[in-house]
Amino acid sequence: MIKKLLIIPLLLTCVLTFAQKNGDAAYSFGVRGYNYLQLPKLLNQTDGHRYINSNFSSYIIKFNDNLFSYRLNGSYLNQSLQFSNDCENCGLAQGKIKDYSFKAGFEKNFTYSAIQPYFALDLGYRSNEFNGALTNVNPQNLNIDTRKRGFTVTPVFGLKLSPIREVSIFAESNLEFFYAWGKTQSSGQTDPDVSSEVKFRKGEYLFNPVSVGIQIHLGHKN
Repeated sequence: MIKKLLIIPLLLTCVLTFAQKNGDAAYSFGVRGYNYLQLPKLLNQTDGHRYINSNFSSYIIKFNDNLFSYRLNGSYLNQSLQFSNDCENCGLAQGKIKDYSFKAGFEKNFTYSAIQPYFALDLGYRSNEFNGALTNVNPQNLNIDTRKRGFTVTPVFGLKLSPIREVSIFAESNLEFFYAWGKTQSSGQTDPDVSSEVKFRKGEYLFNPVSVGIQIHLGHKN
């Protein structure tokens, strides 16, 4: 029993030591293995359909110095999507969503202990497109193409655990402000003369509750 009690602080000391040492890595590569995120609003999409799950759709590169880490983020999402439009029983949109973004920013650790809370701020560009069909309760069903492109500002809060100095497991949550210019084109599925095009610009807040991933630290100075 005494030996087991002695082993526990020894293991904690090792974890703390490794956690502190990953701060001397020159650069880091990471992948977000799981994301639960809010998409930009499409058409008159109901709020309950705006959150999706994605896997391995986002990557990060960091360049580290003694004060900050400078981050480059990229994400790409291309998958099938369906959602209620206007209200739950008013219309159903089905098609493909394509969403990608590029962001640059900085990251600051609050501590260099085993569990490291950190804050980050990313600025970047985002593109969001949906192409599909809208089935309405009225007889006229539509082909839909909507797209928006714009700029994002994203404050991030995260936690990072480093069991060894070369590897960190992290979890993040963020609130993204997305200001975009876009247009929505629609045409009748049975009557092509029934068509419209609407241009718009708007800002929206996107809450991304959690993303979990792993980082590899390379180029250690010591």
